[in-house]
Amino acid sequence: MDTLNPRHIAEGDGTPEAEWLDWLCRQALPCMAVEGLVQPAERAVVIAPHPDDEVLAVGGVMAQLAGLGRSLAVVAVTDGEASHPGSPAWPPARLAQQRIRETGAALQALGADPLMMRLGLPDGGVTAHAALLTDLLQHLLMPGDVVFTTWRFDGHPDHEATALATRAAAQAVGARVFEVPVWGWHWAPVGDARMPWSNACMVPLTPDSVRRKNAALQAFATQLEPDASCAAAAVLRPSTVQRAQRPFEVVFA
Repeated sequence: MDTLNPRHIAEGDGTPEAEWLDWLCRQALPCMAVEGLVQPAERAVVIAPHPDDEVLAVGGVMAQLAGLGRSLAVVAVTDGEASHPGSPAWPPARLAQQRIRETGAALQALGADPLMMRLGLPDGGVTAHAALLTDLLQHLLMPGDVVFTTWRFDGHPDHEATALATRAAAQAVGARVFEVPVWGWHWAPVGDARMPWSNACMVPLTPDSVRRKNAALQAFATQLEPDASCAAAAVLRPSTVQRAQRPFEVVFA
């Protein structure tokens, strides 16, 4: 099936959000409230391949967990320094520092003050460092953690390598993992059978958490604005921003 319709993040907006939203709202996906997803004694850990992935994947869940006073940690696998290749305005070192600042502003918008752990792996090179990532995560995760990361078939190599390493580390320590599509919504046609719908769960979001998620996403100006210094389009598409307005988030167990 991948040969016929590869997981390719093409130019443009991808599958229209209106189509996804209509389809998802007509499905009988099981629902789980945030309160049930992460119990009071548990720690939620969000493992993000790049700055902004934590918000795109589970920004609403994070906002609600923060409001509930749940223990929360964020692991930044890379600093996102490769998102603007060849840019005179954003050489990698400067871009990495800016994206770190954007993450701080985004977390503040979510109302969250998580334990922040930065691993500093190379943006675009997570696959080559998968064994190291697994080892690092094994030392960071704890038994009983509830872990959120990107989907293992998300279409971006860093997302997929992060998911696989997270699964391996979590299994080794006894943590529970939920994978979340980010780019999958872009390349997959509506209802794509490659998505594990039998393991999908819909997490309803409050209006306040949706508002906070969208405010947090706006903190990532480097990803939302075109780069005039090299005539590059914005990294995040309008459809990606539209998806952040959903009144729910979908996770795969």
